[in-house]
Amino acid sequence: MSQEPSPSVRPANIAILQSHSLTMLVQHELERMILSGEIAGGEKLNETNIATQLGVSRGPIRESFRALEETGLVRIEKNRGVFVREISVEEGDDIYELRATFDRLAGTKLAATITPVQLANLRSLLQRMTDATEKKELDTYHPLNLRFHDMLVEYAGNPKLLQMYRRLVDELSLFRRQSLAQGDRLPRSTLEHKRILDAIESGDAEATGRMLHEHALASQARMHTIRTAGATALIEKKPVRPRKARR
Repeated sequence: MSQEPSPSVRPANIAILQSHSLTMLVQHELERMILSGEIAGGEKLNETNIATQLGVSRGPIRESFRALEETGLVRIEKNRGVFVREISVEEGDDIYELRATFDRLAGTKLAATITPVQLANLRSLLQRMTDATEKKELDTYHPLNLRFHDMLVEYAGNPKLLQMYRRLVDELSLFRRQSLAQGDRLPRSTLEHKRILDAIESGDAEATGRMLHEHALASQARMHTIRTAGATALIEKKPVRPRKARR
């Protein structure tokens, strides 16, 4: 006597799970392309082209666009399409203020609760950052830098804080990558991370929170320096038209 298939293995349910998994894979790939700069800020995302590039149907692409809009990485404009978001300086300031507050909270909590395993993981990651710094490998350093701060918030043990923090970091990703590319920023950044980790290991919650807060605000200041320098360069490149002689 045959038995009716369990609801958990019915073809319809399996198809739903497969569709959901595919959408997540597409979303993660698009996130990677945006955060790495492979897809630039302000660029229009073509549903058909991306579907062809990733070898999937347009359905998962469309679902991914909606998910990416919720995370703040793209904007969907009616009758115009989907565009990678560009963060204005004013919005960047707002985000940096929040991020500095979140960093302080996470650092304060972590300094009081960090475990030997967590500390060892952070030390190992910091060593990889140091190696990348010595080799001047920005492309290697950048994701390690992001992971270091993400681990600090993750280890603080507040899932809601981690969720909100990750959205802020995604929105600021391009700003932070440009700021690290400035001059001697990599060695200075690595040294700041070492001091922060030393404060965490010592259990000094106040110092840890303060250093992480200042670290975030320093990134904000570099954002303004980059924007100011860019605006100045554009003005200098703009051709000056000679005045017509008066008759």
